[in-house]
Amino acid sequence: MESSLSEEHGRIFREAWIAGVTKYYPGEPKPSYVTPWDETPDWERQSATAVYEQVAAFIEVTSGAATKLTREQKGRFVSLCWTGQIYKHIPDPKPAYVADWDQLPDWQQETDSDIFERIEQSSANPR
Repeated sequence: MESSLSEEHGRIFREAWIAGVTKYYPGEPKPSYVTPWDETPDWERQSATAVYEQVAAFIEVTSGAATKLTREQKGRFVSLCWTGQIYKHIPDPKPAYVADWDQLPDWQQETDSDIFERIEQSSANPR
């Protein structure tokens, strides 16, 4: 069972993802891209929580210096962490699910960068 703090971290990640998709996705996003937390599959909730906690730990172990990364570096970090979760939860993922940063569409790069910045804000000002 997830702790309420862990669940809150996953929700923050998911809210940042949905906000980014809503802002950057060209046209109408797939329904699964904007599914609310409570309807998100368990593996995605676990992954969102894990990536939030990886980013927060990265910021913490650098004594906050990770916030000086460029926007692209921040997005790349989120993308790599998410790719690790895909490999953890999906035995034979589609290549698009594990694409490297340079192969991601612009909307996804921008969303990943926003996610890092949202976690920065959240870990600096815990609720």
